[in-house]
Amino acid sequence: MDPVHKELLKNQRLHLSNQILVSDTIVQFLYQENILTASHVEEIESQTTNKRKTLRLLDVLPTRGPRAFDTFLVSLQQEFPWVRDSLLQQLEAQQAPALSSEDDWHIPEAVLGRVPSDRELSRLASLLGPEWESLLLNLGLSTGALFRCRADHPHSTHGQALAGLVKWRQSVGRAGTVGRLLESLQAVEIHPSILSEVFQ
Repeated sequence: MDPVHKELLKNQRLHLSNQILVSDTIVQFLYQENILTASHVEEIESQTTNKRKTLRLLDVLPTRGPRAFDTFLVSLQQEFPWVRDSLLQQLEAQQAPALSSEDDWHIPEAVLGRVPSDRELSRLASLLGPEWESLLLNLGLSTGALFRCRADHPHSTHGQALAGLVKWRQSVGRAGTVGRLLESLQAVEIHPSILSEVFQ
């Protein structure tokens, strides 16, 4: 997990433990998405209060790989959207200085503000590996949509990633800019210089 995400969860421990109930949907969703193992679920559920269950989950999450934070955000979407929005706002505030270094990637301001073409999305998809899923979760695509991308292109990572990127662009319209892609690449620890290769 990104150190920034770890720090955010650490700073928000007590707030989150008072705001959310992890027992029903959240723990089960994280288990279904292979973020938690059966023994993690057992361990969390064995805690005596809701607060302790949430605190235990927050102890486990940072150890569960690069997808853990984004999948946790998705799990909040249904029942605790205000908590998810609050975390995203704080994350944005933390990352604001990092995003001001867009000049380093040699992408002109005019390019950052526009929506990428099919050809550009295809080029980006070809440069992404399995991390395409984390990227699209961060961009707001649902796990159901990701599943359909995998099912429609079972033998091609490029096909899966491209289908996901096209779905994302269709769902957000004009908000699907190159700048938004840059933010998400940084959030999921993919080096943003990858965009320089796509938008030369």
